[in-house]
This record gives sequence, C-alpha cells and structure tokens, in this order.
Amino acid sequence: MISHCKSWIGGLALACAGLALPAQAALRVVACEPEWAALAQELGGALVEASALTTAQQDPHRIQARPSLIARVRNADLLVCTGAELEAGWLPLLLQQSGNAKVQPGQPGHLAAADHVRKLEIPASADRSQGDVHAAGNPHIHTDPRNIALVATQLTRRLQQLDAARAGEYAGRGAAFQQRWQQAVTRWSAQAAPLRGLPVVSQHKGYVYLYDWLGLKEVAVLEPKPGVEPSVAHLQSVLATLQATPARMVVSSAYQDPRPSEWLARNGAVPMARLPFTVGGSEAARDLTALFDDTVARLLAAAGTR
Repeated sequence: MISHCKSWIGGLALACAGLALPAQAALRVVACEPEWAALAQELGGALVEASALTTAQQDPHRIQARPSLIARVRNADLLVCTGAELEAGWLPLLLQQSGNAKVQPGQPGHLAAADHVRKLEIPASADRSQGDVHAAGNPHIHTDPRNIALVATQLTRRLQQLDAARAGEYAGRGAAFQQRWQQAVTRWSAQAAPLRGLPVVSQHKGYVYLYDWLGLKEVAVLEPKPGVEPSVAHLQSVLATLQATPARMVVSSAYQDPRPSEWLARNGAVPMARLPFTVGGSEAARDLTALFDDTVARLLAAAGTR
C-alpha cells in the first residue's frame, strides 16, 4: 500500500512538473516600419511577437530616438528595417544605445529589406544639399507588392535560422503566404490595368516602385527637393508645368501634410489620391493585403475609372 502511494505521488509530481514547463517563447521581432512588422506577423503567426517602432502617421525619415524605442531594440531577437539609408537619421543611435549585439548590422538578428530587391533612382552622387536623396537608391521599396514577396523569402529564412527548432513551421507559413500573395498581386495588377500610362504628380518621391509596377508616369513632384516642403512659388511652377503636361491625379501619403496636394487639386482641378502608404495609414489598410486593396481602389477612384 505504501509502495502504491509512493508511485501515485511520484506520478502526480511528474505530471505537475510537466504542466509547469513553460511554452517555447515567441521570437521577438521588432520592425522599423509597420509593413515589416505586418509581414513578420504573417510569416510567424503565433511563433513571433512582432511590433513596429513607427506608425503610419509618422515620416519614417524623421523619427526621434526615444528611450522607449531603445528599450524595444534592446529586447529584440530580430530587427527588420528597410535600410537603403531610410532610417539613417535615427536607427544608428538606437542600435548603439541598445547594447543588443544580436541585432547589429551583419548579424543574423538584423535584416535590411532593401538589400534583397532591385533599387530604383540610384543617384550618380548624393549630398545633404539635395534633400533626402539616398545614395543606395529610393528606399520606399514596399510600395511594390512584388518586393514584399522577395523580402518575405528572406525573412522566412531568417526566422528559420534564428528559431531552428520550429523551422518547418516557418517554411509552411512562408509557402502559404507566397501562394496567397501571388494570387493577390495577379488580382491587383488586373484591377489596376486602366491606370497604365496615366500621368501623375507626387507630393513626395515615395511611390517610384508603385509607379514602376503599375505603369504610372510621374510628371512632377511637389517637393522641390525630397523632404523639403514646397513654397507657393514652387507650387505655382508645378501648376504651370501641368498646363503643358496635364496630370490625372496628385498622390500624397497619410503621414504628410495634405495642404500642398490640396492646393494643387484646388487650383489645377487635379483629383487627389491620398494613399495609406503603409499598414495603418487608413481605416481599411489594417494588414498587408488590405493595404494594397485600399491603395489600388484609391488610385482607381482618383482616376475616375471605377
């Protein structure tokens, strides 16, 4: 009887010990921009804890390196940023102050998305007098969904490398995402076919990759230099240019001051397309798929083709 009780007590202790074992911790993925946090969540699901350092209402060129952001980088297992100098004004300080060796450039815990796509608008030379011109090329790669797919391949591999015990799960999620995404790109491309060749004005050179994908033609930019707010005189010169080369719409982003685009829309009778730019930039753009659904819908509405 005593032996039986000992056996029962031992088994109960083992069962309780098993129940007390913690589940494998989620991989902490910190992204510089919302689009990469959304992509990491798509690829990792419950296996990751993904968050962004910035929001869709912030200019990603100009972020303050606050202590709260430093703390989040300090605790990250993987840092995913755009790169191509987009975060040059604030990310180096976060990296330095965080003291997190895992997420420094060149380490497995650091992924620069722009390193894995073809860059557009690479300048022959670049200095600060030219505004926010990036020597590595235009950094706004995420506005072309085909680039999202390329980055997803690299991010899946990095998740597998950092969390090898669950590599198979990441592979399955990555493959499922690619299949869904390619179907969505085909759908968006078909929907946006009426936009091909249309002339547009941009408030900021933030959509060169979107235009490359959809075949839109940028005929003017409201900013005299990238990141420099336009004066009334410059806006008037753009308006004069459009008299010779009319545009079908003026494109701006949710995080930008809308007044320059509103001025052109009012004085030049040019419809506005205010795009979400990234996840969270509009009520509809709640995830990556919805971001492009909303972007294509807004472009078509401004062009009068829907």
